[in-house]
Amino acid sequence: MSDRATEMPTPPALPTPTTVPEAVSPTRQTWQMFYQNRAAMLGLCILLVIIITSIVGPLLYTVPPREMVWMPLTPPGQSEYLLGTDYLGRDLLAGLINGGRVTITIGFAAAVLTVLIGVTIGALAGFFGGWVDTTLMKVTEFFQVLPNLLFAMVVVMLFSPTLTNIAIAIGIVSWTATARLTRAEFLRIREMDYVKAERSIGAGNSRLIWRVILPNAAPPLIIVAALSIGSAILFEAGLSFLGLSDPNAMSWGRMVGDNRPYILDSVWGVTIPGLAIFLTVLAISLVGDGLNDAINPKLRQR
Repeated sequence: MSDRATEMPTPPALPTPTTVPEAVSPTRQTWQMFYQNRAAMLGLCILLVIIITSIVGPLLYTVPPREMVWMPLTPPGQSEYLLGTDYLGRDLLAGLINGGRVTITIGFAAAVLTVLIGVTIGALAGFFGGWVDTTLMKVTEFFQVLPNLLFAMVVVMLFSPTLTNIAIAIGIVSWTATARLTRAEFLRIREMDYVKAERSIGAGNSRLIWRVILPNAAPPLIIVAALSIGSAILFEAGLSFLGLSDPNAMSWGRMVGDNRPYILDSVWGVTIPGLAIFLTVLAISLVGDGLNDAINPKLRQR
């Protein structure tokens, strides 16, 4: 037998295995996009510093914010009190630290109420449609045409100007935009195939609204909720500027309102709490814009 006959055929080469890229979860991808946004990270850092200072600051700086501790209208740096005193001789730094807790609490509470009312009304209107949609949108239009600040003033004056009533008043007048956005998202998502599939297997309306449609409509609502906090803080400052605030609580808006008659004699009494409001709202806006860029897939390639 020849050598050619005894040669065994060479087996075909096996294909080189290719490395399958690891799938990145949407949550991780969203965080990576947010982390790469420098403005959003700056806003987050500023907001965390303000929140931590408001929580821990009163435990470390124990000067009473409502007691007279020095001569009135003392400029910053001219006494042992770093930021000076207001027209009653109260420490502005103590008021700034303690007022931050009240202001941020009102902002978060009002934003939660705004989202609850807006999402509930918008979800019911967008899901059921028909006369339910028409009725709820008429109610929304009624609240939308009312002057927000004037309506909030009426609510606060009808009841006692406590922090709870102020947060409720802000939430009552601020939910219309959230309701319209939620309705638009529900009108779009309710016609999706996966919603029809859930309905075909017997899912009830409650499950479809809160467990199927709402989670998929959540990204824009999260952004609106974040921005609502800043709007609520500005609203509280406006009410306090007009004298409609809790007299027993120190907030940044109340500090601005109390010191505004003396702005020509002590500009620091207004500018210091005003700057705190500005930085807080700016930080919240930067975080909201960063969330919008990270969550919205159309903006990820920008």
